Amino acid sequence: MSSVAILLIATLGLAVIFGLMGVINLAHGEFITFGAYAALLASGWGLPFPLAVGFATVSMALYGVLVERLIIRHLYNRIFDTLLATWGLSLVMYQAVVLTFGSVTPGIGMSPANLSVGDYSVSWYILFLILVAVFLILLTGLILTRTNYGMMARAAIQDSTMASAVGIESGRINTMTFALGSGLAGFAGAILLPAFPATPSMGFAFSIKAFLLVVVGGPVTLTGIVSSGGALGTIASVVANTWTTVLGDIVFLMATMLLLRIFPKGISENWRIKL
Repeated sequence: MSSVAILLIATLGLAVIFGLMGVINLAHGEFITFGAYAALLASGWGLPFPLAVGFATVSMALYGVLVERLIIRHLYNRIFDTLLATWGLSLVMYQAVVLTFGSVTPGIGMSPANLSVGDYSVSWYILFLILVAVFLILLTGLILTRTNYGMMARAAIQDSTMASAVGIESGRINTMTFALGSGLAGFAGAILLPAFPATPSMGFAFSIKAFLLVVVGGPVTLTGIVSSGGALGTIASVVANTWTTVLGDIVFLMATMLLLRIFPKGISENWRIKL
């Protein structure tokens, strides 16, 4: 359950950007990494960890605005150019972290408090991440369904021509959406920092599985990734805990290929749910 929660936290930002904008951000892993280092810096300045997480989230949202305005908005409907541009951005961001912080950086120590049940024990912080994942998904759902921004964003992705006809500024909405997805990625890097020490390649560990979850989830953004994350994450976790982590990753990839063979456009292709 905890591994599924961690995977969903790391995936949500990518799912929002891809689901509402159709943009595949290959730098998503580096956005997570930047969020982790932003929180690490803020903690070094003396900020309490919750404020450091908030600082990382806001910083990455503002960074997302900059990236969208300088790069992404010039490449809409040019998917291969967008892939190339965000891949190049990921390389620049990775090297920036290496040059600034070095290849290894100490993280924020996780609380030693554990919950013990028989011969098994789990950190309370890992259990806390399950609550964070649930809260984050519910909050994102409320933003997309109960705010003016959410309604305009969904209208723009469903019929951009009609949205423009009724006065919705697609450019501004896209900037806000990319900022939201970037902020969620920054939040993921920061909140996961006690469990996963910051390194330049930190985000890479999450980005591949995040992309696969989004693809398998299909066109229904939130419920799609929750379903795909729950299924694939649980299968991989059971195999990893029973045998080895490597075998768990192999089973994850095999299950992904099987689901995409059965549902080429994602498991939510024919769902009536639109969120």
